[in-house]
Amino acid sequence: MKLIQWNIQWCRGLDGKVDPRRIVESARSFADFDVLCLQEVAINFPALDGSQGEDQVAALASLLPDYEPVFAIGVDAPGEHGVRRRFGNMIFSRYPVQQVFRHSLPWPADDGTPSMPRVALEAVLDTPLGLLRVTTTHLEYYSEAQRDAQVGRLRGLHAEACGHARARASTQYKDGPFQPFARPVSSILCGDFNLPAGPAHPAYARLQEPIGNGVPRFVDAWRHAHPGVPHPPTFCVHERGHADTPYCCDFVFITEDLLPRVKSVTIDLETQASDHQPVIVELG
Repeated sequence: MKLIQWNIQWCRGLDGKVDPRRIVESARSFADFDVLCLQEVAINFPALDGSQGEDQVAALASLLPDYEPVFAIGVDAPGEHGVRRRFGNMIFSRYPVQQVFRHSLPWPADDGTPSMPRVALEAVLDTPLGLLRVTTTHLEYYSEAQRDAQVGRLRGLHAEACGHARARASTQYKDGPFQPFARPVSSILCGDFNLPAGPAHPAYARLQEPIGNGVPRFVDAWRHAHPGVPHPPTFCVHERGHADTPYCCDFVFITEDLLPRVKSVTIDLETQASDHQPVIVELG
């Protein structure tokens, strides 16, 4: 199983052009991926630099006909001609998608600080490795308080899902909305976590702290695959618009039961199809 994690900056490359086709072609050049996790996918947002208000969800899905697309909306605002403006995360899966969960993340008020609603998109995938929860998210950039609350919620969601995995399912209903579906313990959590100090940020360690009660903790896939090797940067590699020094804010965390499955973890440092660099993880 090959997974790509990538913040695509509404399909905008460093040349200023918005091009969904380039995103897909670039992703295919990184790996023959089975799962593609994206952040910053836009619908009808002409105010974003380079955008004409295109429906990027539809455009990306049309370019990936062999994958099932799942979209979660973080920002949902009025737009022109009755078309709402939407901004969020996507998962494309070559494997069958079972249940899908769209989790709104905490958004506590932070006076005078720019921010937006954030979401975590979770899909239960039927993979050759068994059922697997894949969650992709994009945490707050400007507000430390909001980001901290969002990290806490992600840990709580993982504990909640593991509770469902251990619980005995009801057999009362065979179909309809009460139909039970397995929600496994094994999980991948990836995204742009917007940690300004990278792995040195306290939230990085907090995401990997034990939760207890039989809940497998998350482990940074890069650190497992490359012990003692510093994270390559994933942001501000080819431009310095947001930071003077490149740093890593895009991570793939996996539950510790999956660690023996990790075959490789790489970061493509060459592409300029976005302002972030993709993380590619192979499990087997």
